[in-house]
Amino acid sequence: MKKGIHPESYRLVAFKDMSNGETFITRSTVQTRETIEIDGVEYPVVKLEISNTSHPFFTGKMKLVDTAGRVDRFNSRYGKHLENRKGTSK
Repeated sequence: MKKGIHPESYRLVAFKDMSNGETFITRSTVQTRETIEIDGVEYPVVKLEISNTSHPFFTGKMKLVDTAGRVDRFNSRYGKHLENRKGTSK
């Protein structure tokens, strides 16, 4: 490894999966303004949409994780078009 190219500001950071509330702590250089208290110790916190505790590949459960409402937005925008295509199929 080259010397002097790696950051020196590693610290313990909590990463929180917002879909299921799981939290894990690891060393990181990520900058964040929010903090969380775990077992009486305050850590900077990074909020994640999905992690290995909620991803279908790792959990073995095929569930749809749509925190931003993308599926509903797609269906409302293109739903009528899809219905029209079904009626005209050969």
